[in-house]
Amino acid sequence: MNTQSRSESYAAAGVDITAGYRAVELMKKHIASTMTSGVCSDVGGFGGLFELDLTGISRPVLVSGTDGVGTKLKLAFQMNRHDTVGIDCVAMCVNDIICCGAKPLFFLDYIACGRNVPERIADIVKGVAEGCVQAGAALIGGETAEMPGFYPEDEYDLAGYSTGVVDKAKIIRPDTMQEGDAVIGLTSSGVHSNGFSLVRKALNTENADLGKPVDELGGKSLGEVLLTPTRIYVKPVLKLLESVQAKGISHITGGGFYENIPRSIPNGLGAKLDISRIPHQPIFDLIAKAGDIPERDMYNTFNMGIGMSIVVPGDQADEAVRVLNESGAQAVLLGEIIASEEKVIL
Repeated sequence: MNTQSRSESYAAAGVDITAGYRAVELMKKHIASTMTSGVCSDVGGFGGLFELDLTGISRPVLVSGTDGVGTKLKLAFQMNRHDTVGIDCVAMCVNDIICCGAKPLFFLDYIACGRNVPERIADIVKGVAEGCVQAGAALIGGETAEMPGFYPEDEYDLAGYSTGVVDKAKIIRPDTMQEGDAVIGLTSSGVHSNGFSLVRKALNTENADLGKPVDELGGKSLGEVLLTPTRIYVKPVLKLLESVQAKGISHITGGGFYENIPRSIPNGLGAKLDISRIPHQPIFDLIAKAGDIPERDMYNTFNMGIGMSIVVPGDQADEAVRVLNESGAQAVLLGEIIASEEKVIL
């Protein structure tokens, strides 16, 4: 750790350089858990270096994604729990990348805070590292910016960026999709990291006791359920792609079914879905009832229990469900592709 660099004047202005050094020391063990063979740099450099292994890839295409956690962070502040939101941050990026068929290679995070509390920053990075491990990506860099007067002392924002690679011939494109193809749904772990402005309004979370057990949630607290991190689908989907043709993949985030599923379906076709096959998650009932939210708005805002949809040939549907379930995902046959000008039919 750097013991020479300290500015009393900067500290008086609200920026403690030494706290940043302390945070880096605390997070090193978490970062180490994400290292893969391609990493060529250590923590603390000006750039993260990664060597591409192009074995078996004839025409490599890089695929990048960036996102943040959004207002779900408000609940982390209220609960004073910071070790899960990093998983959300990674998930929002790598789940997008896998929709193209790309394997995530590395991840970088950006944390902006009102005051650098090293233990809190390390907790955030602990979650980021766990997300990277789940995705098989290396955490090769990041930035912590202490911004007094811009953020409240006990608040922060968190964003991330990831890059993956796919052989050009294996990029998932919907141009072969046709009537009779099957739509497979991968169940979510809960609300994931989208729609929290509506969640917070409907449930009045700022004035709620987030630690109190709720009968409708099976005795779990509201805070525990809402902070459940986003499920990362990378490894099950990569396993699926080894043996099953995926014609389209959608990461169901903000905008729900009606915005995201159409993004992977060509014109003239639609997804006819049987929502009775989605495993029931009481949190969505609670949100809808508390906020008096119509069903269509719920499906146009939240994932409603399905965090990712995958279109496969109809005769490969059973195999797809089997492979996904054996790979750790929870997959259901959700519906089929039909000729339709409506993109989503529930």
